[in-house]
Amino acid sequence: MNNILVPYDFNPQSVLALDWSLQLAKKLHCNVTMLYVNELQGIISSVFSKEQDEEILEKIGEEMDTTAAKLSLGSGLDVEVRIQQGRVYSVILEVAAELQSSFIVMGSRSNDPDDHDQKPMVGRNTSRVIRMAKCPVISIGGTYLPDNCNSVLLPLDLTKETLQKTTWAITMAKIFGAGIRAVSALWSVNNPEIMARLILQMDKVKETIEAAGVRCTTHIIETTSGEKTAVPSILDYAAKEGDVGLMVIMTQQESALVEFFVGSHAQEFIRLSAIPVMSVVPEDKGA
Repeated sequence: MNNILVPYDFNPQSVLALDWSLQLAKKLHCNVTMLYVNELQGIISSVFSKEQDEEILEKIGEEMDTTAAKLSLGSGLDVEVRIQQGRVYSVILEVAAELQSSFIVMGSRSNDPDDHDQKPMVGRNTSRVIRMAKCPVISIGGTYLPDNCNSVLLPLDLTKETLQKTTWAITMAKIFGAGIRAVSALWSVNNPEIMARLILQMDKVKETIEAAGVRCTTHIIETTSGEKTAVPSILDYAAKEGDVGLMVIMTQQESALVEFFVGSHAQEFIRLSAIPVMSVVPEDKGA
């Protein structure tokens, strides 16, 4: 693991993403790349002349260089700056592939005015990067960052991708010296078959995690009848525990038996979570 890519647009969430990436980079002893993408049809290109555009980009570059130098001096890490032109999500994916980035860390929303609504929404560029990136994408949706990561939240389901998700949770827990909180949400505790399968699944996952030398707790959450998804219940659980610094999810549609992350539900986690969310595309489903 030698690089973490941080798309940076001076948005407060991108500033938090940069801060979080430095925490991770210190654990991994790797470098950080700040990437600013000048959208071909963006605000700068559409409002200003070519000469003004170049002048603004030069000032942006100077400010980013100054920020990178300060961060490098304060952290002892190698913080680099890249400025490129093109479609934001395409450039992010291209640069991540070029640098063989281990992680992309970015805000869940951007400066694009079309991305803002009365309720928080996942930015279009973030959504595309999450769906298409070859490496895990860690999205920052809150307005603050936990002081440290004492626990990694691992929502469980009945799909085969659970093993991949568990492996990543173990990896991140070891990086941060954290434990894992494995949780599963159930629509009806009166269904003994599903309950039995979930308990068996959770026992197997706990055994795998503890065999890897990581402490693990398990918990089954009963969702309320008024909730459309299990997402609020899982996030409430994480907030009450108070020590969760990262959540690991898969991006694919999950089992119909225990519904979470079904299409828009993955985006609901990213949209509503106050803690960083790491999204991983299952290997056998591609990007």
